[in-house]
Amino acid sequence: MTTSVATSNAVLDELREKIASLEGAGSRRRSVLPFGVGEIDAQLPGGGLAFGALHEVAGGGNDAIDGAAAALFIGGIAARTTGKVVWCLTRFDLFFPALAQVGLHPDRVIFVECDKEETVLASFEEALRYGGLGAVVAELVRLPMTASRRLQLAAEKSGTLGLVIRRWRRQTEASDFGMPTAAVTRWRISVLPSEPLPVPGVGRARWLAELMRVRAGEGGEFIIGACDGKGRICLSSDTADRPDQARRSFAIS
Repeated sequence: MTTSVATSNAVLDELREKIASLEGAGSRRRSVLPFGVGEIDAQLPGGGLAFGALHEVAGGGNDAIDGAAAALFIGGIAARTTGKVVWCLTRFDLFFPALAQVGLHPDRVIFVECDKEETVLASFEEALRYGGLGAVVAELVRLPMTASRRLQLAAEKSGTLGLVIRRWRRQTEASDFGMPTAAVTRWRISVLPSEPLPVPGVGRARWLAELMRVRAGEGGEFIIGACDGKGRICLSSDTADRPDQARRSFAIS
């Protein structure tokens, strides 16, 4: 009888461990960072950017090379996380006061300055595996599929938000953005004329945010107000009442 009870308890303990493991995986899948904009969050599984995942952002239009708007978009996302942010880069031209204006303050960021992209990839992966960070950011020209899979697995293991800014030295390199990667979402951010004002002056900066790919979801285009001092975006006020112009959805093949 004692042996039977012990065996039964062992089976129950094993089942509890499996259930806890499944519940933990489910919790990680549900752990997201919402934008707080219903029209955008509705396009993202779980209602926001998934933690424990890789997300890819590039500049569009005249911003395709320097990627300034993409960097601010990423900075705003990182600003809304909790904890330190690691930022890996090879080009030391990041204008940090601009990041501070979107809520990402100097005391939260650890810069990893690398001499080549291979070092950026290695540092990015190591930081993702470390865990306990608000987000990890990397500036990359290329993101090969094999490398992106490693990064995605590292993010999944730690539950950390992985953010890639695609930056190119010349326009011809931008075609690499069309190559497949393991990133869960892929965005392109283009600069638009600033928000119109009823009086003379410069309104809030505006971007065209294109959700070009989202795993298990549908992409779309959004005209948004740029990140504010807390990293928050909004639908542009002059298009918010015209959903057909504020957003255009398209299926992801």
